[in-house]
Amino acid sequence: DPFIAFHLDKTLVRKYLSPLLIGELAPDEPSFEPSKNKKLVEDFRELRETVEKMGLLNPNCTFFILYFCHILVLDVAAWLIIWYFGASTVPFLFSAVLLGTVQAQAGWLQHDFGHLSVFSKSRWNHWVHKFVIGHLKGAPASWWNHLHFQHHAKPNCFRKDPDVNMHPLFFALGKTLSVEV
Repeated sequence: DPFIAFHLDKTLVRKYLSPLLIGELAPDEPSFEPSKNKKLVEDFRELRETVEKMGLLNPNCTFFILYFCHILVLDVAAWLIIWYFGASTVPFLFSAVLLGTVQAQAGWLQHDFGHLSVFSKSRWNHWVHKFVIGHLKGAPASWWNHLHFQHHAKPNCFRKDPDVNMHPLFFALGKTLSVEV
């Protein structure tokens, strides 16, 4: 299930994995980890199939284009305010709020492109991801990918997920850490 979730283009994956196929499980062999609840796995697969059939995982490209334009408009507006009104306190603070909003919005936009979930072609997602994170956020896409792959490999596991790799005092749930919960 995680493999399927990580690989959107099944045809491309089969092309490269077919030569590596060394065998298939016998029909009576379990195709899930013994520690997993079989009914829960079946329910999850049924839910995913239903969600896919309903088209809920299909992106709306118009939304993402408008989202991107919204970010650019706010970015330009913030700089025009400083240019036109100067850097006195009120224009500066207003521009800072706009630029903070731009950074937050661009962060989520690059996240969607980084997950290759907007365009049907991975290459297009990579190009736009590199532009958004590199030019609007000021960070390399490779850095985000490296940390985000680790995050999805061990989500919210303390000392393994870089997103929660903080001092225990800053990320504690009650008296126990997330890894214990």
